[in-house]
Amino acid sequence: MGVTQETNIVLIGMPGSGKSTVGIILAKMTSRDFVDTDVLIQVSQRKSLQDIVDNDGYLVLRRIEEKELLALNCQHHVIATGGSAVYGPKAMEHLKSNGIIVFIDVDLHTLESRVTDYESRGLAIPPGQNFPELFEERLKLYRRYADVTIHATNLSQEQVCEEIITELRTQ
Repeated sequence: MGVTQETNIVLIGMPGSGKSTVGIILAKMTSRDFVDTDVLIQVSQRKSLQDIVDNDGYLVLRRIEEKELLALNCQHHVIATGGSAVYGPKAMEHLKSNGIIVFIDVDLHTLESRVTDYESRGLAIPPGQNFPELFEERLKLYRRYADVTIHATNLSQEQVCEEIITELRTQ
């Protein structure tokens, strides 16, 4: 897919990879609107992601996320997805249909240092699964769907954006 002004830039990655912050900066740098799908979920459900997980379970959160992603109909946006978006194949294909999927790849050690609110962050994670196990499980899915991978462990948010823009010029 060639990247045009109408093309969405869809950011995927683990919690703590910087999708939301990078998304805001990237939207400004590329003159696009910005959507954070975690916020869409919280607004539509009128509760936090953690409340959904606590009261309804992680699988319900994943279903809600997929529904929100499938309903998303926009062009010329930067879209920061929730970390579990990759569990919804239909949603990922929908996002890919008018977007380029960018995996913000950050190593486990860095993610663990950034995600200090693991128990209250609203992660769509099965009971008993730890963060390293979640990382390994999702890594395969991120790689499967990514059109572009940015190795962002040692980069600032602005550098991540510059890398994304450089990569998109070659698409």
